[in-house]
Amino acid sequence: MRKVEHDMKIAFIGLGNMGGGMAANLAKAGHDVKAFDLSAEALARAKEAGCEPFDTVSAAVADAEAVITMLPNGAIVKSVYTSDVIGKAPKGALLIDSSTIDVATLREVAALAGDAGYPMVDAPVSGGVAAAAGGNLTFMVGGSDEAFAAAQPVLEPMAKAVIHAGAIGAGQVAKMCNNMLLAIHMIGTCEALKMAERAGLEPQKFYEISSKSTGYCWSLNDYTPAPGVGAASPADNGYAGGFASALMLKDLRLAMDGAAHAGAKVPMGEHAKAIYEAFVDSGNGGLDFGAIFTTL
Repeated sequence: MRKVEHDMKIAFIGLGNMGGGMAANLAKAGHDVKAFDLSAEALARAKEAGCEPFDTVSAAVADAEAVITMLPNGAIVKSVYTSDVIGKAPKGALLIDSSTIDVATLREVAALAGDAGYPMVDAPVSGGVAAAAGGNLTFMVGGSDEAFAAAQPVLEPMAKAVIHAGAIGAGQVAKMCNNMLLAIHMIGTCEALKMAERAGLEPQKFYEISSKSTGYCWSLNDYTPAPGVGAASPADNGYAGGFASALMLKDLRLAMDGAAHAGAKVPMGEHAKAIYEAFVDSGNGGLDFGAIFTTL
């Protein structure tokens, strides 16, 4: 792992389930982390983790060498950057957006940042809340070679892998494709586990067999969605925590929009979106996305 040449002043905007752990790992690595969130509780947790809390975004970024955002959607990302980051952070500060948003909005914000003298990368993540807390995220980074080189050592204290996906926006493309695949895998894993049970094969036995066979996948091996079976997951805690079904649905909608713009056919992705839409519309948006198992 490469180390930055000095402890950096890093503004971290958005301290939710993912951002809180990410900011804490930057502070643990010795960086001067200036944190902002609308939640007083999130700010208090960040302070306990060694971050300096701020009441406004513009105050947090005022002397930052790098700004990292982890925000809910593209509209908020655009608003924060145009109102509170661009022109408020020192010119030349590195901007890193780790939110999961649509590619068009990301590229629009990056263009505005570039025109104002700020290098920017998109760096969405994979790994979930536990990986965010443990510093084991995978970052999919879009941006110029120079911007990626600057971002890599900033991201590494939070990461198990930092991968340059390509030009600006490529990280978001990688994220939407990855999460579409994850949703499809999860639904198939749930169906197979339930089918095994209904057909008289103990789900744990099916796990032991399939996890060492061609059914191997992350959803089965590392995040088993059946309670008391296989790897520990939110299924063992009433599907609390983890990756909310509403967030998976958000990512699937982004993927379907991306597929439409690219002219890509994704029938399984469309079906996965319909399944999660029905599940979320039934009031289950706060449950982990593995809770699809309960519908079978």
